Amino acid sequence: MKLKIKKMDFATGRPVCMIHEKKAKEMSLHVGKRVLIKDKKRKIVSIVDTVEGIIKPDEIAVSNDIFEALNLKDNEIVEVELADKPNSINIIKKKLKGGILNKKEIEEIVRDIADNALTEIEVAFFVSAIYTKGMNLEETGNLTWAMVKSGNQMKLNGKIADKHSIGGIAGNRTTPLVVSICASKGLIIPKTSSRAITSAAGTTDVMETIAKVNFSINEIKKILKKTNACMVWGGALGLAPVDDKIIRIENIVHIDSTAQLLASILSKKISVGSKYVLIDIPYGISAKVSLNQAKKLKNKFMILGKKFNLKINAVLTNGNEPIGNGIGPVLEIKDVLKVLRRENPPKDLEEKALFLSGKLLELAEEAEKGKGYEVAKNILESGLAFKKFKEIIKAQKGKLNGFPKPKFSFTVHANRNLKLKHYDNKLLNRLARDAGCPEDKAAGIYLYKKKNDEVKKNEAIFTIYTVSKEKLIYAKRFFKKNQKEIIEIESR
Repeated sequence: MKLKIKKMDFATGRPVCMIHEKKAKEMSLHVGKRVLIKDKKRKIVSIVDTVEGIIKPDEIAVSNDIFEALNLKDNEIVEVELADKPNSINIIKKKLKGGILNKKEIEEIVRDIADNALTEIEVAFFVSAIYTKGMNLEETGNLTWAMVKSGNQMKLNGKIADKHSIGGIAGNRTTPLVVSICASKGLIIPKTSSRAITSAAGTTDVMETIAKVNFSINEIKKILKKTNACMVWGGALGLAPVDDKIIRIENIVHIDSTAQLLASILSKKISVGSKYVLIDIPYGISAKVSLNQAKKLKNKFMILGKKFNLKINAVLTNGNEPIGNGIGPVLEIKDVLKVLRRENPPKDLEEKALFLSGKLLELAEEAEKGKGYEVAKNILESGLAFKKFKEIIKAQKGKLNGFPKPKFSFTVHANRNLKLKHYDNKLLNRLARDAGCPEDKAAGIYLYKKKNDEVKKNEAIFTIYTVSKEKLIYAKRFFKKNQKEIIEIESR
């Protein structure tokens, strides 16, 4: 059936069209059904919504995703027909029943996700199937490669290296430090990162407090030529785009499977052309994984990395406590700058960054085995790392001042002499998010005291920062309800 395009300028994050109820009845269409929209050269699968009064019966309103994908013009005539139910739904059912998927089946699911042939509910079932039934290493490898093929790939020359953490630890902003140190030694580091899903901030959230993070692949190549490194948002580059769609669903349903974690990380590294990859796996009582789980995860990373010809190392790091003093975009970048400027830096953040930098330098054979930490420390203390960081920020059209400031705060004081025993990472991240992170860049938590610190009565333990009174009330309420779990203390 031929319908006329009606431009209405609405975005949904996926292809959605609106058809008049009268026309929908003629086509036997219901809300949520799929249609195929075609012009002379292109076609796209869309989810249907029905309306009355907004458009005429001979019109179809399409989301910006469709308008841009088909390069449409207002009032252009397109062909609209009922789309076939994708076979990938049957493959998802197979996985839900515990079946093993072959390469072709996984590629079909990934292709349909990329083409928006599957609804978000159907993708959620796929995510749930992986989470509940798991994937063996062969399936995970096939999922990884299918994700790589779903998007763009960068072609770069030189020693291409990358570092990635599985996350879950409050603060822990080592990436800008590792990138600056290792790029100073000549490694090429096209660091693409995501935004925070469950933590207070992702590397992208932190970096955009001081620099632009949205660039095209060609722009990134120019930055790399100037500085050896970049720290940008990966979501706009079309690198393994199916991974981004799956992550969005994972965020909604709050599940994160091991197979998807492996495929997500490795597909992004392969897509940017990395040859040397260091994986940081924090473990602990409030980390994402236990020590035993971390060991198993490391083994899987090593096996899969070799399968894709990556020189890979996965290191297990203690994730029992937050790393650094700041939790939240601005507070975390300030910690990073303290380390780079050698101005009373958080020692735990500095030490972890040096450890990871050393391991990556050794992996890429830019330092002798066992000498990486020393090489990294010399680069940091000489000022070369800060010089490199400033080069990267300049290339990404940024500046090192003018941070947004919070408007409200609440400081937690000791009501008696005590010893601080433990912070819960998950609850600290939740508290920071309640305060407004990562959207409110100035929001977050600043820790004055850390594990094993002696705290005198009336001394400050930490401060919560927000940009609105409502969020401060919300954060205070969460803290008061969960304070014994958030912070463990011992009376003195």
